[in-house]
Amino acid sequence: MPLMTLAQLEENLARDRAWLNLPAKPWVPTTSISGDPVLDVAVVGAGMLGLVTLAALRNIGIEAIRAFDRAPAGREGPWITSARMQTLRTSKDAAGPALGLPSLTFRAWYEAQFGADAFAQMTRIPREIWMDYLLWYRKVLDLPVDNDSAVTGLALRDDGLLALTVEHSGRSRPVLARRVILATGIDGLGVPNLPAFARTVPPHFIAHSSDIFDVATLAGKRVAVIGAGASAMDNAAAALEAGAARVDIFIRRPDIPRIDKFTGIGSRGLTFGYVGLPDADKWRYMVEGERAQIPPPRHSVLRVSAHANAHFHLASPVIALAERDGAIEIETPKGRYPADFAIFATGFSADLSQRPEFADLAGKVRLWRDAYHPPAGLEHPGLGDMPYLGPGFEFLPAEGAPPAVSNIYCFSYPAVPSHGKITSGIPSIGEGATRLARAIARSLFVEDRSLHLDAFTRFSVPELLGDEWTDADEKAPAA
Repeated sequence: MPLMTLAQLEENLARDRAWLNLPAKPWVPTTSISGDPVLDVAVVGAGMLGLVTLAALRNIGIEAIRAFDRAPAGREGPWITSARMQTLRTSKDAAGPALGLPSLTFRAWYEAQFGADAFAQMTRIPREIWMDYLLWYRKVLDLPVDNDSAVTGLALRDDGLLALTVEHSGRSRPVLARRVILATGIDGLGVPNLPAFARTVPPHFIAHSSDIFDVATLAGKRVAVIGAGASAMDNAAAALEAGAARVDIFIRRPDIPRIDKFTGIGSRGLTFGYVGLPDADKWRYMVEGERAQIPPPRHSVLRVSAHANAHFHLASPVIALAERDGAIEIETPKGRYPADFAIFATGFSADLSQRPEFADLAGKVRLWRDAYHPPAGLEHPGLGDMPYLGPGFEFLPAEGAPPAVSNIYCFSYPAVPSHGKITSGIPSIGEGATRLARAIARSLFVEDRSLHLDAFTRFSVPELLGDEWTDADEKAPAA
């Protein structure tokens, strides 16, 4: 039996927040242009990263905030759309987006409904249950989100404000903001990576692992999966469980990666300390991690290998695709393999020019390749394409770009080279969002410094009224 009901947990959360004076009182001066309000912060994306960002901003007293998400309410992020793992890979004990509030943790929410024994017996968090938790998180904190609202444009204005174009129900409207946070998840600032040869066959034969498609349509089909990471195994397993006749997993390396370096050395020291490292050290961490690759979880691989019709092909990079007799043929150095459908688990690019809504920023954002030139043997073009961020997740302007570029913040996967693995999973996102919110608070306060100084100099409400004491040396009036 639960120790408390969900309603009681919510009462505890409200009490804890009140005791901690959360949210802080609003302090940012109201801004408007021609009578229209200007947001202090607009957040692009209302998935996990977007929600924790809103919560951290409100905690710190920044009130004129709003997130925009193209998905309907309850379908933000990948959890019940494109994700195909059965459970999260993160430990069930991770505090994640709780922002230091025990009553806001997944564990507290889960135990209030199902009991401590159920939590103890849970090995990992089912992804659908995690989505339910995020929906409660949004509701209990009353976070401001506009759903079915796609940001289709983001442009810099001469006055330093940022102009968003938001499309809802086929109509576009402008939104002005002083700061914008891109909380756009793993695809972040680019598009799914597809090798050039993937485009040599009709598009109905292929998908990227991040695409939303009905796995049930793969029943009875021969499916090829290209990749060896977690998403490759998730998609292969989902296809097998949907009744695929055969699934071939093509892995370019001679072995599946086995060691998760970042998890192995993960600590609060790395969470808080990585951002202060010299660029050479950050680069070395990232290159070593990329070369080793993150292995798929053991349980994900076992989920695939439990099926007799699953076939792993090692040292088998796909070098060509061709259409043959109403199907496709996969060519590797080891042979040719027929398939009816191919799923590419090949990651994402970081290329603003490929995202129409962010294309205005292309060439204006400083990248790692602009800021750091690695020694011979440590080159990595993919990492070089990542944004080179400031200490508060802010973009830095490329040479000749306007300073207002730094009013845009990247709180999504491409922040990892600059800030460490703080935006690429659940465990440290609360610390990341707190770092982000504090940086924005500092930025806004400094920008409004003349207003705050003026308010300081004009403040004249007395604490003392003059009747609280008597001057002992004042002579009494003569009799």
